[in-house]
Amino acid sequence: MNDKLLSMLGLCRRAGKLIVGNDIAEDSVINGKAVLVIAAGDASQNTVKKLFSTAHMCNVKTLVLNRTKDELGVAVGKYCAVAAIVDAGFAKKVAELAKIESEQEDANDKV
Repeated sequence: MNDKLLSMLGLCRRAGKLIVGNDIAEDSVINGKAVLVIAAGDASQNTVKKLFSTAHMCNVKTLVLNRTKDELGVAVGKYCAVAAIVDAGFAKKVAELAKIESEQEDANDKV
């Protein structure tokens, strides 16, 4: 896997700082444990809308990845559409990697 963002999510999972799955991710948001909620780009709109709505009400940041559920599942070792990061350091790094990737895509679109 030569993808820094997915590699970081895999490391986060192995460190026990990634909650995988809709229901338990939502619970982590409600309980104040989640720092960042992520969703695969092909996740169900209803799933994302519900979880992100809860996250926004609880002042938890959200991020839609430019990755599929399959890619996310391979990276974290479990098929999933959404997950919650419960560590501020990992959340910051994932957000930075996603931002860098987005900026690179924007630059490529302009060329």
